[in-house]
Amino acid sequence: MTEINNAGEPLSPAEELRAKLVSDTARINWRELERFYAKGQVVLVSAELDLIETAAAVAQDDKQKVEAWIKSGELGGVTAETAQRWHDESYELWAVVVAPWVLVQDKPA
Repeated sequence: MTEINNAGEPLSPAEELRAKLVSDTARINWRELERFYAKGQVVLVSAELDLIETAAAVAQDDKQKVEAWIKSGELGGVTAETAQRWHDESYELWAVVVAPWVLVQDKPA
């Protein structure tokens, strides 16, 4: 079955990607992500960015956007101190997988 957008037309590839990312996004306990963190695969997305838009840019290899976010500090790694605090607090984050990365965002539910 083909999904349709609000205009009643089939979804574009970009719309399909966003729909998939939305359906794959969930809150998850940090402890379940620690093995990915240990492999260097966790990417922290600033609360100021839209997690789905950021994940779509990563998935589409939009180097210009991704590099700008990295340069501004809005996208990057999780510090050891933050990872330890999240572990100690059994913290929950928003997360979405854009293989091989797990993008996480610390934003209220």
